[in-house]
Amino acid sequence: MSDPRTLTVRPTPGEYAWTFGGAPPVARIAPGTVLELYTEDCFAGRVRSEKDLVSEVCEFPFLNPQTGPFHVEGAEPGDTLAIHFVSIEPARDWAASTTVPLFGALTSTHTTATLQPPLPEAVWIWQLDRERHTALFTARDGDISVELPMDPMHGTVGVAPANLEVRSALVPDAHGGNMDTPEMRAGVTCYLGVNVEGGLLSLGDGHARQGEGETCGVAVECAMDTVVIVELLKGIATPWPRIESDTHIISTGSARPLEDAFRISQLDLVQWLVRDYGFSELDAYQFATQTVESPLANVCDTNYTCVAKIRKEWLPAGETHRGIHACLRETAAALLR
Repeated sequence: MSDPRTLTVRPTPGEYAWTFGGAPPVARIAPGTVLELYTEDCFAGRVRSEKDLVSEVCEFPFLNPQTGPFHVEGAEPGDTLAIHFVSIEPARDWAASTTVPLFGALTSTHTTATLQPPLPEAVWIWQLDRERHTALFTARDGDISVELPMDPMHGTVGVAPANLEVRSALVPDAHGGNMDTPEMRAGVTCYLGVNVEGGLLSLGDGHARQGEGETCGVAVECAMDTVVIVELLKGIATPWPRIESDTHIISTGSARPLEDAFRISQLDLVQWLVRDYGFSELDAYQFATQTVESPLANVCDTNYTCVAKIRKEWLPAGETHRGIHACLRETAAALLR
């Protein structure tokens, strides 16, 4: 993976993808390619002030634009794409968050229907200090302001689904998509199972920061300048999106109800321990039960996403995904020098 090929992509407004599956690739790339990408925020850059209500400036279903998709040469069903996040940096000095009628965890929704009006629509503009890496919360109804550390992440990373499906970029599932987990930050490697020839990788939905659960349904949404390295693992199947950091292995599950998303992530973690770390199934079940951390990713999307993670320092000796995370970390370190 020395001297990897680099491709820079900055889409024009008409060049974003709005679905996973059903969109032609914007480029064909070889494994090992470094992608330098601009991604627009989930509002396509249209929410710029407190007066820009989503219902007035955005057109449903054209929300959550994705940069891509990218056809990875040689990728076939049964393989895995490894996407290493070298850097994720806000592309603007501001970000936006909102409440949206009939959307979020603490309001009536189309699927949780109640006889009461939706919460009002409101916009918060967050000022970002990119040098100090902070995001400033300013209250709408008072003089409270709080400076928080930025923790940039990508809410949406995915490939084309299986079985000829086309899924909205708002939906998380086994193909990845709008998982909204804060774990998807710089320094991690995301593993996505390939369902169609070329994989068709896309990403977007940058967040300057987000709390676990994304309670109101909207994070601190911002455009991003992101660098990733894309590798291909032949003959390794990954049934649900996985993430590897320097400290943890991390499984995800997306479904409704929330307990099913929890079960998927926990089961995938158990099966990961069996496949790569030498556990029997029942031993893995017991070990995971006593060591797992289970943060929520989102409890607001069309499917909810749960995370199951275990500290690497507690795992027996073993190599996962052919040790690609460590290799990509070395490549990333060289790029950042």
